[in-house]
Amino acid sequence: MDSAVYTMIPPVGKATNALWFIPAILIVVFAVTGFMIAKTIAGARHSTFELSPSGLTLKGDLWGRTIPASHLRGAAVRIVNLQTEPGLALKRRTAGTAVPGYRSGWFKLQNGEKALIYLTATDRVIYLPTTEGFSLLLSVDAPDRFAEHVRRVAPTG
Repeated sequence: MDSAVYTMIPPVGKATNALWFIPAILIVVFAVTGFMIAKTIAGARHSTFELSPSGLTLKGDLWGRTIPASHLRGAAVRIVNLQTEPGLALKRRTAGTAVPGYRSGWFKLQNGEKALIYLTATDRVIYLPTTEGFSLLLSVDAPDRFAEHVRRVAPTG
């Protein structure tokens, strides 16, 4: 028996236009991925926590924001070791970044709390509850000074 190869009829009209959609989607996916990687790297290296009488401004990556001082429970701020406080250990990431040595974004804690975190270390972490239904976990370079400053800026608990 003779063998033969037959080709498919090339798409025409709307079908041809639809094929151009695939590269466009790939370009968008790569651009968004690249942006998120760049923000993660920048956040891991350059995140800051600006505390003033008006509030706390978190800068560094996609999860940055300003939390008014009236929403901070300064009397409840404390320095914790996440290794020895199992209730405050991270349970699950809900929206954020988790790469070796850097975690940021929204997480659920073992005790069920919702937390916005910026962590590079786990042994001397600022734990700061808010009145907005979440807590903050922050790796701050001077945790004792930061905690005292929070108590002055937002003395309620």
